[in-house]
This record gives sequence, structure tokens and C-alpha cells, in this order.
Amino acid sequence: MQVRPWRVQPDSRLTAHAVAGRYRLDGLLGRGGVADVYEAVDLRLRRPVAVKVFRCGDTRTEEHCDGEGRLLAQLQHPGLVTLFDSGRDEGRPFLVMELVRGTTLRRRLARSALSVTETCRMGVALSSALAHVHGKGIVHRDVKPSNILLDRTDTPRLTDFGISRRFTTAADPTAAPAEGEGGPAADGEDILMGTASYMAPEQALGWTTGPRADVYSLGLVLLEALKGEREYDGQPLEAALARLHRPPTLPDGLPPDLGKLLKAMTAHEAADRPDARACQKALAALPTPDAREAAPPVTAPAGPAPSSDLRRRLSTLTKTRSPRRPGRLLAKSAALAALGVTLTGSIGAAPIGSRSDVHPSTSRLTTHQIHDGARPSKAD
Repeated sequence: MQVRPWRVQPDSRLTAHAVAGRYRLDGLLGRGGVADVYEAVDLRLRRPVAVKVFRCGDTRTEEHCDGEGRLLAQLQHPGLVTLFDSGRDEGRPFLVMELVRGTTLRRRLARSALSVTETCRMGVALSSALAHVHGKGIVHRDVKPSNILLDRTDTPRLTDFGISRRFTTAADPTAAPAEGEGGPAADGEDILMGTASYMAPEQALGWTTGPRADVYSLGLVLLEALKGEREYDGQPLEAALARLHRPPTLPDGLPPDLGKLLKAMTAHEAADRPDARACQKALAALPTPDAREAAPPVTAPAGPAPSSDLRRRLSTLTKTRSPRRPGRLLAKSAALAALGVTLTGSIGAAPIGSRSDVHPSTSRLTTHQIHDGARPSKAD
């Protein structure tokens, strides 16, 4: 396929080009390895939109764009960014999405950590969005702060389905782990797709990734929101290995039920984690510090404590099926240590001028053999 050159540069203020004769590109919002995201105007409907333009017009890029578009077209939820249109312009695929004015959670956390109340409220919205995604048979695989948009009311939106895929199971994802989830991947399946600091253990090992990998990543995001720092930081290989050697560290002073839930969400084994819908219900039921301060003092409750049902639910979620064997863990670490990782493609660049972040795109990890002088770049 012949691809004609753009008449404009992607890193400049754009006014001369209308994608498909309809979407006027007004400014660059972010760049990644395979695509650029622009603030634009739909000239037909006269509304602001975000346009993701893939830079290469080869067959693989077209398949990638088409796959992302088909997944997004099935999703409609207030915690997600809505897809409006897709197509080709001068040989380049593009997606047109809802424009969310605000910032990313990553930039919000650069200022300060969130309160328990703010974190729980955000967790309810994001786990609800993930439950919707999983209910459609899709796993996101890259839940992280730079892929979470906060609008002007601080409502979170999960975005960037660039490396999402369907999980191979006919089972209800809310009832049990997906078939094969947390086990060795089939031949030809993508390996180490995601961002090292937020990967589930099975994801870091290149095993089959199902809905509970997203739950693990969300657990790390909520922990980061509370602590103001990443749980597993450092170079990609270092971050990926860390979760195989130690569980996340909870901050002091957390409400006990929230601590239990976060431990369950970040359990090492996929089968020991709750599904997204259970997380949503548990987070919504948590008594936040604000609620406790507003409640009148009670000296002698007449019946069971209001959170007794929640505690029973959390007790069930935190029961592990069997302790992990040290030998098995060492074998996993050795296998992962034999691989190096590099990052490719991350749209999350600083906004132009005073513009807010809109729709950061994909980071992905691919494997290669470690060799002298290899220096993996830091995870997003």
C-alpha cells in the first residue's frame, strides 16, 4: 500500500489538515511508538473530539488499529472513553474518540497522594469499568495511572486498549478465573505485553493473561494513589522481578477492610484474587474516614456491625488455596531473569502549552536476550 506523506508535521499546531475531510486537527496531545493523538473538531457535528492517527500504513498497523476499534466499539460505560468513528486517511488508520478534558492520574499523583476517600471513590468507578470490559470478554492488560484520565470533576476514565485482547474462555468471568488464566501461554501468544511496574505475576512471566491480571494492576494503582509512589519501581526487568519475590507493602493507618481487599487484589495467584465486580462492591461498602467522622457515636450496637457482611466477604477473598512453594518461585524468577525487556510506544507526552492530557496510548514490553550493554528504558 502506498502511503502519501502528511502535508503537516505531527509536532506542530495543526490547522491545515482535516482527517477524512471531517476532523480538523487543532493540536498534538501526545505521541507514542505507533500513533499520535490530537485534539480535533468534528466539522460535521461541530463538537470537539480526540483523533488517534497511526503513523505507519502497513498491514500490521492496520490490523492493530482495526482490532482496537472493534474492541472499543463493544464498550459503552461512563468509566471508559467512547469510540465515535474509525477509518483511513491518506493510507493511515485513525480512531475518533470522546475528548476528555482534564489530566491523567499519573500527573495528579505527581502532586500528592490521594486520601482514602478519594482512592475508594476512584476504585469503585474503575472496577465498575473493568467489570464491564471483562463482561464483554476483553482483558485490558495495561491498567496504569497514565492510562487513567481524570476529567474536570475528577471522574476517572480508563483508556488505551492498544494491547487489549479477548480472553479465551466460555466461562462467566465474574464466577471463576478464566480457563488457563495464570498458566503457561499457548504458542504464539504475546509475551510480556504491558508495563513492568503494573504487571500481574503471570503477565510478567508471559503466561496466559485473564481478567484477574487487570484486578492485580488496579490494586497496584490504588496502592500508588494512597502512597504517592510506585510499589514496584526501577528498570523494567527489576520491576517485573520484584513482584515475584515480595508482596506489595501496605501503608500504615489503612482501614483494616481496605487493607484486606488490597491484599486480595494483589494476591500472587490469579485464582486467589476477586473479580472486578466483587472489588467494586467491596470498595463501595467500605466505611471511609469521612463517613466515620460524620456518623454519630454509638456505644452499644443493637445488632451486627454494618460491615460484618463485608468482613465475611473479604475473609473469603483473602483465603489462599495453597501456599506457594519456594522452589517454584525460584524457577519462575530464573526464567524471567533470562529475559531482557524494552519499552516501545508510549503516548503520554507533556501537554502542549497549557493543554490537559487526553488519551495517552500504549506502552508494551517485548523480550530479548540480555547482552552486554543492554539498558532497558524505564517503565511508564
